[in-house]
Amino acid sequence: MIRVAFQTLRARWVSFLGTVVALVLGVAQVAAMGLLVTTAFDLPDRPVERFAGAGTVVRPQSDGWDPAHHDLGVRSPEAARGLSTELRDRVAATGETVVDRAFYAQLRGGPEDQVGHPWPVARFGGYRLTDGAAPTSDGQVVVPSDQARTGDEVTVLTASTVRTYTVSGTVGPVGYEDAVFFSEAEAARLSPRIDSLVALGSADAVREAVGERADVLTGQDRHKADASEAEDRETLDNTITLVPVMASVAGTTAIFVVASTFAFAVVQRRREVALLRAIGATPKQVRKMVRNEALLVGGLAAAVGTVLGLFGAQLLADMLISMGVSPDWFTVTPSLHWTVLAPLAAAFLVGLLVSVGGAAAAARRAGSVQPVEALREAAVDDTGVTPGRALLGAVALLGGVGWTAWIATGSPVTVLSPTVYVVSLMVPVLAAAVLAPMAVGPLARLLMWPWRRATGPTAMLVRQSALTARRRTAATAAPVLLTVGLAFSLLAATDSLGAARDSGLQNRIVSDYALAPDDTPGISTEVVDRVAEVPGVKIAAPLLTTVYWKDEDRYDENDGLVVDPEALKRTMDLKVVEGSLDDLDENSMAVADLWHMDLGSTQTVLMADGSTQKLKVAAVYEALRGEDVAYLPPRFSDTALFARDGLARRAYITLDEGTDRAPATAAIREAVEGSGATFMSRDELVASEAAYARHLNEVRQRSTAVIIMMFCFIAILNTLLMATADRRRDLAVLRAAGATPRQVLRFFVAESLLVSAIGVVLALAATAVNLAGLWGALLQLFGTTPIVVPFAIIGGVAVVSTLLALLGTVLPVGAALRARAVQLIGDRE
Repeated sequence: MIRVAFQTLRARWVSFLGTVVALVLGVAQVAAMGLLVTTAFDLPDRPVERFAGAGTVVRPQSDGWDPAHHDLGVRSPEAARGLSTELRDRVAATGETVVDRAFYAQLRGGPEDQVGHPWPVARFGGYRLTDGAAPTSDGQVVVPSDQARTGDEVTVLTASTVRTYTVSGTVGPVGYEDAVFFSEAEAARLSPRIDSLVALGSADAVREAVGERADVLTGQDRHKADASEAEDRETLDNTITLVPVMASVAGTTAIFVVASTFAFAVVQRRREVALLRAIGATPKQVRKMVRNEALLVGGLAAAVGTVLGLFGAQLLADMLISMGVSPDWFTVTPSLHWTVLAPLAAAFLVGLLVSVGGAAAAARRAGSVQPVEALREAAVDDTGVTPGRALLGAVALLGGVGWTAWIATGSPVTVLSPTVYVVSLMVPVLAAAVLAPMAVGPLARLLMWPWRRATGPTAMLVRQSALTARRRTAATAAPVLLTVGLAFSLLAATDSLGAARDSGLQNRIVSDYALAPDDTPGISTEVVDRVAEVPGVKIAAPLLTTVYWKDEDRYDENDGLVVDPEALKRTMDLKVVEGSLDDLDENSMAVADLWHMDLGSTQTVLMADGSTQKLKVAAVYEALRGEDVAYLPPRFSDTALFARDGLARRAYITLDEGTDRAPATAAIREAVEGSGATFMSRDELVASEAAYARHLNEVRQRSTAVIIMMFCFIAILNTLLMATADRRRDLAVLRAAGATPRQVLRFFVAESLLVSAIGVVLALAATAVNLAGLWGALLQLFGTTPIVVPFAIIGGVAVVSTLLALLGTVLPVGAALRARAVQLIGDRE
């Protein structure tokens, strides 16, 4: 049967061309995404940067702390506390030792990620003076040569001050960071934590002096002390998190489309199968022939798709880099390493399994019919719904609706997890695709109802064509359904969730005004003090810190906000479920209900500066995951310099009753002028905060939608080309009945529009189920909130899908009409 299968492929290559194209693209997609994931797990060593000129670097030891399990910027307890002065003295006894401190220091108008260091450590990172001299007093700095000149007076923003310094010298750029250098004494004042030590003595002597108190880094390990190590980890974490989600959604879509396309190609050949049965082929031989065809097609397409995926992986990586998801040095290099061979082999196997699986169901059905019955049904693909299809449709319907109902009622927090929720949105859409053959009849009648009294035969022919070829109609409508349904669900869910978060944030903030960073990572405490001096103004500027709880041999960390309790009550409307904010004092805290701490209990907390505190739980408030923090009394403000950068991420402002708003707000604007902060209304703050908070979520979901739409757009064109090209008999019948070429083309265009309309209607039904579940979940999480639908984008997707369907119809019909015209001319000659 292999020879028969090969001969069939040669004779019916048009029917299989669409399958090959779909499978090539699907395998390429799976291979490319698999390559990105495995490459992210086995990256080449990055060069040492800040300590390239240092032989040995000592930094805090963080046993049991895996940075991959924590957010960027969260330090381990040891790293937050820094190295002790006692350890510094022990290392200094082995030879010359240079102290390094890294802290926020930004020239006014300089880059937001600018950092401060003591000058003596500059030489190890490749910095060289291009002019002037090193800073010798607390009022001098060395800055990049492209930002100031020697002798200039510059304003430097730090966590505690906004101060003018004199530029004593300049250095050339190094590429990996943008730094401002201070004298050792000034750096120690601005940042009390010792981040690392550069030891110039014997490495063995340093290890002996340090013992188990800290890590001693040499060689390539020195890169662990570079800031880019943590930044690369975050971006690669985003890649590793996003790509599997994209792969699962896009891969499932590709598998579904490929399987449907292959099954459809087999259904189109019922006449050939029937003839084989009539001349004596057994059901087993028919099934074997179809399986062999699937292996031949699948092997060829999977091989081509694997090669295409190998070279297309970098294009996908470039897209992620352009969106800020992956680091700009992330590359996929073809090689014989397992990180390349494993995903390619997996993609090839997926291609084979999909092709064989897609053909299996159709092969069983074709092999089981009797010859006379098969010949009688060869003109139409089906006349009803088989019990198996009905059962599968019922399961799909119950699964899609049931899963969405569970999210809406039993697990609303699922919508807050993009990695889970994006996959969940596929369930109703795929269920609609499974139900499509059963829905074709009612939808065709409904959509053609306005033309029931049309005078011409086109409407009647289109309607009957869809009804007598439901499987073909469902197969050609499926790519439109998947494209519109998934895009609609993803984009509407993203926008609705963003609007719900906006509403929740606006309801929590009760202050009229706020300060937000202005091209800076935060707001200096000095700026907060300036605003507080304005008559009639009350300001609350929570400082971000970290609190740690010991859990056996490891630490669990949570964000903490240091804020005055009275200011907290004036500016934030927390949903307190137990206790009261009135009970907050210097020895208590307010915690989120997600932490499951009993009201009135005393918790032992490790602070970022290394101190251990016992704090009473005075209030428990309701919070969503990601918004849960501990509200701490002001005496812990110094810990913010150890935990993070010591900056307030925002500040909330209220005016005393009777205060004249115009002069007060003018005074506030004057106080923050040139300080790295901007004065705004509450609504403006909510808008800016919301845009920042949902950026990564939108990148994840929108990038997934883009990948899906790209594949589905091609699938639409591919499926319609395949389906229409195989209908030359229908075209010949119409021409023989007296239809003109224009009428024939009009018929196929109208049928294509009906197919697209069926796909869009099914997509809208699936999306309605998704949005109903989303509305129920958001109602529980945020209260009443609207569902936001990007009508313009969704309309555009639907229009493009329809145009591609028309293109996939017009091209083969036009070619067939031209070929027939040439044949007629030849006959006349």
